[in-house]
Amino acid sequence: MKLIEQLAKELKIRPKQVEETVKLLDGGATVPFIARYRKETTGGLDDTTLRHLTERLEYLRGLDKRKKDVLERLTELGKWTEALDGKVKAALTLQEVEDLYEPYRPKRRTRAMAAREKGLEGLARTLQNERVPDTAAAAKNYVNPDGGVASIEEALAGARDILAEEFAEDAGARGVARREMMEHGMVKTSAKDGAEDVYQMYFDYAEPIRRMASHRVLAVNRGEREGSLKVELALDDEALLARFKRRVKYPGTPGGEEAAAAIADGYKRLFMPAIVRQVRSEMTRAAEEQAIAVFGMNLKQLLMQPPLTGKVVMGVDPGFRTGCKIAVVDPSGRVLATSVVYMTLEHHDTAKAKRELAALMNRFQVDVVAIGNGTASRQSEKVVAEVLRELPRKVSYTIVSEAGASVYSASELAAKEFPDYDVSLRSAVSIARRLQDPLSELVKIEPRAIGVGQYQHDVEQKRLAEVLDGVVEDSVNAVGVDVNTASVPLLRHVAGITPALAQNIVRFREEHGPFTSRKALKKVEKLGPKAFEQCAGFLRVLNGEEILDATGVHPESYKIARELLKELGAFGANLKEGMHKAPSEKELPAWAERLKVGLPTLTDIVKELEKPGRDIRENLPPVLLKGDVLEIEDVKPGMKLTGTVRNVVDFGAFVDIGVHRDGFVHVSKLSDHFVKHPSEVVRVGQVVEVTVLDVDLKKNRISLSMKEA
Repeated sequence: MKLIEQLAKELKIRPKQVEETVKLLDGGATVPFIARYRKETTGGLDDTTLRHLTERLEYLRGLDKRKKDVLERLTELGKWTEALDGKVKAALTLQEVEDLYEPYRPKRRTRAMAAREKGLEGLARTLQNERVPDTAAAAKNYVNPDGGVASIEEALAGARDILAEEFAEDAGARGVARREMMEHGMVKTSAKDGAEDVYQMYFDYAEPIRRMASHRVLAVNRGEREGSLKVELALDDEALLARFKRRVKYPGTPGGEEAAAAIADGYKRLFMPAIVRQVRSEMTRAAEEQAIAVFGMNLKQLLMQPPLTGKVVMGVDPGFRTGCKIAVVDPSGRVLATSVVYMTLEHHDTAKAKRELAALMNRFQVDVVAIGNGTASRQSEKVVAEVLRELPRKVSYTIVSEAGASVYSASELAAKEFPDYDVSLRSAVSIARRLQDPLSELVKIEPRAIGVGQYQHDVEQKRLAEVLDGVVEDSVNAVGVDVNTASVPLLRHVAGITPALAQNIVRFREEHGPFTSRKALKKVEKLGPKAFEQCAGFLRVLNGEEILDATGVHPESYKIARELLKELGAFGANLKEGMHKAPSEKELPAWAERLKVGLPTLTDIVKELEKPGRDIRENLPPVLLKGDVLEIEDVKPGMKLTGTVRNVVDFGAFVDIGVHRDGFVHVSKLSDHFVKHPSEVVRVGQVVEVTVLDVDLKKNRISLSMKEA
């Protein structure tokens, strides 16, 4: 119950909500399932809160386990005391537990160990706890040449080593120093010999730790790792050391001076290096969490971009020497034609390339051209725009991020999908399909390879993968999946479906034909009752035996849905026509009581029945399509342009305004009012109006503003 209460306090929700959610999680329920179909039980907790609760639950359970392990180890070592037991059990973080265990942790041989072996523990206790007017006299009894203590000074030095190590391992002192460093410490950086210019702003730099933005922490870490920067943490050591010296029982006496000297030595030699490591580690951890959160937010926005449905799309994977790879796909993503066109170098026959492109567009009635934004994109865009101007009918084009396309193209999955295509042609197909349905195509790619974050290669990769996988899972389940067309990579992100189950579903479909109902899923090998409960509501069967199978209504609620439809006079094929009679928001509570169902569940059922099979992404702004190209030389300060947000980072947003290089809007230029983080104002895929502030042709940089003034 302590754990439940702590989670409730942290998340600012009721203990009962936490308790019920933990029961569901421990019972094997997935986050998407709980968020969508157990709203009454959890009090309507959303997937973001549930993810946070799950992570904190895992951390706190790990903390409890570590406490038990440490207490068992202390008992084995004969160091357990009631006071120490209480401190360990009261610790709120793993760091506090490790601080308490530090004095007893097995470690390599230290100077203090050697001093204890020489029998100097008693002298250390005397200096620490007694009024010693004559240290030489106190130490004389510990001189033992045969035991390795040749003189009074050696005896005192050994006693100081013991006291220095004990101070350095004091949990309370460590906690004080960490707080002081985080609150009042400074980060100072300087250039090393041969430092790269990319780190120039950090060649002589200082900033308070508490104010240092996460992206600067990660930049400094990278510069240090690459040998360009020297990084130090600075604190007012005099004041903090004076504070610790006040621990000496008899200051001003000879014995007290020895104890104070031991603290000073331990502070410099052992204590502060450990504190600096811990604070640097905490700074990095917090910066990585922020970077991962930004990456997750951007990824979700990218995955949830609206599909371009019902369009024939030509995908262009630009290239120079090897030419531009072309793939034309129909509205369902089926490949109609592929080709290689040479049009980006001066010696290429551009006129011939234009004729080839026009012929493909006319033959397959292409609606939109999707051009990858990689190498030779700028040159390809120019030729495509010229072709479109000469066509007798309207065809648009857009630039598509090809991040991760090469990873997919070289994957085992791509080889299985397109065994007869080379890697670059597979990439062209991927570029076309990711415009048609970003979610279905991007789930085939390792999330880390999609590149919509900041410093993603500088963060803990295991943690990044966990968070991004959660984002993909939430996105896939929020949209829903057509079980008869979904690929294995898409299915494996559906709640309750493992990679092996995803393979089994596709194999069953191939062997027995399309699923005609959700019930038929139960025939799939190893898809048991629990897996069915978790996945059924997220899998859609379109045009099947049961009309409710095409909606997000869970099979467990079919009886309620049918009763509602029957009383409203709508059922079967008349579902769409009948739901205009749906209960109003004010009427829903009475209906919920009448049907003996929770209000959140009934509300969701009504929404589904009003628009069966709706795609929640359709409510988002559509992709920006272009008709002509803009040269960077054409861009002038003061111009007002429309662009698409490609990436959001802590310090601003990158916007595609139609030239090969994305323009950049600094966080200070995103709005007329103060913006704490760019995500408050912009999102990946959003179409925005910008004003050009500056164009640097040498550095190929464009500065933009979204301020109205």
